[in-house]
Amino acid sequence: MIDKITPGPDASVAAMLAEDGLEAGTPFVNAEESEYLVIEDDFPNGRPCLEKAGIYFTARETVDKVERMKVCTCLNPLHTALAVYGCLLGYEHIWQEMQDEDLRKLVETIGYKEGLPVVTDPGIIKPRDFIDTVVKVRIPNPFLPDTPQRIATDTSQKLPIRFGETIKAYLASDSLKVEDLRLIPLVHAGWLRYLMAIDDRGEAFTPSPDPLLSTAQPFVAGVQLGEKPDCAKLEALLRNKTVFGVDLVEAGLSGKVCAYFEELTAGVGAVRATLHKYVRNCAEINCAKMA
Repeated sequence: MIDKITPGPDASVAAMLAEDGLEAGTPFVNAEESEYLVIEDDFPNGRPCLEKAGIYFTARETVDKVERMKVCTCLNPLHTALAVYGCLLGYEHIWQEMQDEDLRKLVETIGYKEGLPVVTDPGIIKPRDFIDTVVKVRIPNPFLPDTPQRIATDTSQKLPIRFGETIKAYLASDSLKVEDLRLIPLVHAGWLRYLMAIDDRGEAFTPSPDPLLSTAQPFVAGVQLGEKPDCAKLEALLRNKTVFGVDLVEAGLSGKVCAYFEELTAGVGAVRATLHKYVRNCAEINCAKMA
């Protein structure tokens, strides 16, 4: 399991390197300092002691758990949430989004309040410590100029594992209630709004490549800002387990997703207003009890 955010070389980084004397045209890679390399410790002919360099050697099952922790709870879902809303709000870099209090609270709540109660704990890395590094160091890093547009690529392929697994865990739990999920459904509704290819200023944008874009966009075709959408037309999409990992109607979340979508399409500026409303008032709608 490898975890090190490494987007393509960025012109802004090249400019900084040039100021420091690096010759123009010199190949470079901009990557974050944080890195995780977790390897199954099965080397029949021996291996170097790379654990001294911070590499984790462990059982195959633990490698799988680390990957599940990262992909299903502690990093990838937060990235997807920022990607969808970053595109709608006109952001060009992920790190800039973390300076937006609404977006920061969105990912903090999804990570700490909604995801952490069902996280897969691998034992060798503490999930809360991992999220701490993600939201305080990794995503806000201005020297890692990743874009929401890049991360929004193939979103339909990411939703089932990045959010669907958490929903399944809530449905299977004896102590957690799926109806207590407030902001994960807001990401689903945000993706529906994203499919309209109209940003929060009412201006058209080009969605990132996605193999199901042509399949999903017809469900929101005809929806106009300022007009109440016919949410009944969304049911077939919301039932698609391939997209969401679960049938959102059967899971009891489709009504919440549709209600959010209505608010997100209320007019120009409705994305910001809806996001602000629900991330700021989360405590009042019982998110606090999930801490």
